[in-house]
Amino acid sequence: MTHSHEDMLWRPSAVDHVLGYRKTMHGVVGTESVELDDIGGRVLAESIVSERDVPAHDHATMDGYAFDASEDYPFELVDRDQLPEDDPGSIEAGQAVRIATGAPLPEGANAVLKQEEATVEGDELRGKETEPGTYTYEQGSNLAAGDQLFEEDERLSPKDAILLGDIDRETVEVYEAFSTGVLATGTEIHEGTIPDLDSPMLAGLVRSWGHDATYEGSVPDEYEQVESRIDDLASEHDVVLTTGGTSVGPKDYVVRALAELGEVVFHRVRIRPGKPIALAHLPGHDAVVFAVPGKPIGAHTISTVVMRPFFVGDDDLPTMPAAMARDVTLGPEGFEYVIPVVLADGGDDATPTAMPLGHEDSALSVYERQFDPSVLSSSSRASRADGVVVTRSALDAGEQVQVVPYPVLE
Repeated sequence: MTHSHEDMLWRPSAVDHVLGYRKTMHGVVGTESVELDDIGGRVLAESIVSERDVPAHDHATMDGYAFDASEDYPFELVDRDQLPEDDPGSIEAGQAVRIATGAPLPEGANAVLKQEEATVEGDELRGKETEPGTYTYEQGSNLAAGDQLFEEDERLSPKDAILLGDIDRETVEVYEAFSTGVLATGTEIHEGTIPDLDSPMLAGLVRSWGHDATYEGSVPDEYEQVESRIDDLASEHDVVLTTGGTSVGPKDYVVRALAELGEVVFHRVRIRPGKPIALAHLPGHDAVVFAVPGKPIGAHTISTVVMRPFFVGDDDLPTMPAAMARDVTLGPEGFEYVIPVVLADGGDDATPTAMPLGHEDSALSVYERQFDPSVLSSSSRASRADGVVVTRSALDAGEQVQVVPYPVLE
């Protein structure tokens, strides 16, 4: 394998490959029916169309009186109450009925007069001038029969249970969650010389993205053991996620093993920290492998900006504005730099400030002015940032930037 600078992909190209293999894997895993309280993070295996109008009838949005507002006062008050559990029923011209919030309007009514604006004397109702449609929730105004509500491959969230429940869905068909085996590599980790900081974090990310993750232990830096363990795990899981051994050192065996077991789709992306990520396809097992570098912050960075779309289905990165608190220069051109920042309140009506965590003036002094991804990538304290700024250009103090908050990534 070659490792020239030109072989590296920009993030959009890498993500395109990642999303392509996501579709491939959805052809491998099955589907299952889940109840609405279990849809968070799941991916639809069906499209969903509303089969009826919602609401099915006009409803009252206030307690009061329902009548035909195109007619004139006084109205004859019908001796009954219209409640939410009642059938719509009907009233005749010139009649009104007392109605509760959420109750269906009877046929013949098109407006509601609020109770506090009404005057009732005997069986006669008078009140404020009212237009048709006042305090009503019209039939089909929320959903009309035939409306496309959800697309296949859409990732659901708990709030989607509201809409699904409103169209009487009790279950939906979703793709089975990807089974992911997490494997740490490195003799120093295998022998306990240094702690494994990556595996719990990576497994947690996969679970937060709606899939299953199992920690499958570690292997030392011995080629045969690395290849054999990846091969075994690929037969047990849809996805294998390895950490460490992805660079070009004498004991970095992971990418070499992947090339022997299948196809390395790409190796290294133009992102710092975390560039030596690899994606591989092992067709003999219908499995996908992500190999991420071992430095913990670099592993988290590259996993959330490149690997995440495989699990969640898109590469959207919503941002919030902030003003840089310090100048930051960059290293070599030809990379996106992912800079951890800590946000601070900018005061009344002011944009928050973003202090680059790692700058000498921050709580973590790693670099003076030029961003140092190499050292920062290993610094566990950098995990205390509030988000990241992704940039290809140097940043000036006071410059407005877009911060990707960590909750977006996780």
